Amino acid sequence: MIVYGKQVFFYILQKHKHLINEIYLAKECDKATFNNIIKEGFKINKLDFKKAQSMSKNGNHQGFLMDIKEYDFADFAVLKKQNFLVLLYGLCDIGNVGAIARSAYAFGVDGLLLSNELPMSGVIRASCGAALDIKIALKKDVLSLLNELKLEGFSIYSSAKEGKDVRGFKFSDKKILIMGSEGFGLPNKILKKSDEILSINMKNDFDSLNVNAAFSILCDRIVNG
Repeated sequence: MIVYGKQVFFYILQKHKHLINEIYLAKECDKATFNNIIKEGFKINKLDFKKAQSMSKNGNHQGFLMDIKEYDFADFAVLKKQNFLVLLYGLCDIGNVGAIARSAYAFGVDGLLLSNELPMSGVIRASCGAALDIKIALKKDVLSLLNELKLEGFSIYSSAKEGKDVRGFKFSDKKILIMGSEGFGLPNKILKKSDEILSINMKNDFDSLNVNAAFSILCDRIVNG
């Protein structure tokens, strides 16, 4: 699995080097940067511009690429024993999913659940590597997932424009926050399963916030009150 970009490259090199298969450079770098790579014990493979563009599928690799092990999804049976989960229902934008993974890890979320398959190399890149630090499970049968979590004592909170203002809301110890897709939000079948539907009060009349921005606000309220 190819990941690229300077920030994620060095994040993985410093925190997850056991995942690295090969390292590639497609640019000359300063001595200090080069030594930081060499000291980790990896052989550096040089790439020309054309090969680097091909490997990154014309992405902005900044001259730093690596081949890492395929992503290993977490076991849902393990995640459902945790206290704070986030379900991303139908999200398709890699940038949003990566940004949410990064924020979720920063806020101390115990795990993410995806309802649809995504290219995890892109999620890792968009999260600046944080997707390797937070447990992520793939669970396509969302209604069964929610039923299992109810049996485990979880309260289900969904994000929707018509919900209750999140400010001052008291959350259960075991909880899952559900964020809907960028274009369609959450379907009624999910909202009906929810214990509460939450929204963010806005001063000006506007359709909605970006899903990552909304998630960060809701997550901060859940974690910090």
